Amino acid sequence: MKIALLGTGRMGTELALHLIEPHEVTVWNRTPERAQPLVDRGARQAKSAAEAVADAELIITSLFGPDDVREVVLTPQLIPAGVTWIDTTTVSPAAAREFADAVPSYVHAPVVGSLGPARAGELGVYVGTPDGKRREEAMGIVKPWAHPDKLLGVESAAAAATGKLLANLALSVTAEGVAEALALGEAEGFDAEAVLDMLGITGLNFMAQMKGPFIRGERSTEPGDFSVDALCKDSKLMVDTASQPLPAVEAAIARFEREQAAGRGNTDFSSIFVHRDRA
Repeated sequence: MKIALLGTGRMGTELALHLIEPHEVTVWNRTPERAQPLVDRGARQAKSAAEAVADAELIITSLFGPDDVREVVLTPQLIPAGVTWIDTTTVSPAAAREFADAVPSYVHAPVVGSLGPARAGELGVYVGTPDGKRREEAMGIVKPWAHPDKLLGVESAAAAATGKLLANLALSVTAEGVAEALALGEAEGFDAEAVLDMLGITGLNFMAQMKGPFIRGERSTEPGDFSVDALCKDSKLMVDTASQPLPAVEAAIARFEREQAAGRGNTDFSSIFVHRDRA
């Protein structure tokens, strides 16, 4: 199949790598050099998004957020009639409804997980559209990067968007929880390693294990797996979507914004732990 993939950032690159061997893949990115690793592996690079989709049988977008989707896809009316558009961008349910209304072939398929699971084909994926046939087609396309037990078809694009925000809410609030746990433990004289060990039998263990290598200095936050900017953006989508206050998410946002103000927005969100003494 001829597939156009727009957006070759951290996650977009990993998704595209799963497609290059079985399909004919054309890639486009606003920063062309970021697509070079895919070109080296056999993808064709387009000079523009319009060129990328010109003869595509299926289009995938992996952009930063809803405003990018509007700029790159909706405003120029980029999607040819009838061509399935699989959007993996994290957007709000309201934006997903907007995109589905604008383009009837829209399928929202956000991924749950970071770069390691993406490489291993173990991401969670919500695939949302009321069109059952198109949903099955999209599930077949995304299957190479999805864990078999975490590939979920849902009845609408908005439902898929909600699922993704719920997943990232868990990241935001547990990240805030680990940051506060480190502060509490260190106030009583425990070092970070001791706090991480103590968290091993708690509900914060997942986050402590995932970000432990960054906290111990075993991994650099540059470039990392999931940026401060991205999780902060997603967290703000949660607040905008909810009809009630989300104080835990808002506390996480405040911490992310401190990292952004310090110039660390493009680093891994574990920066909130690594630089906690400078907050």
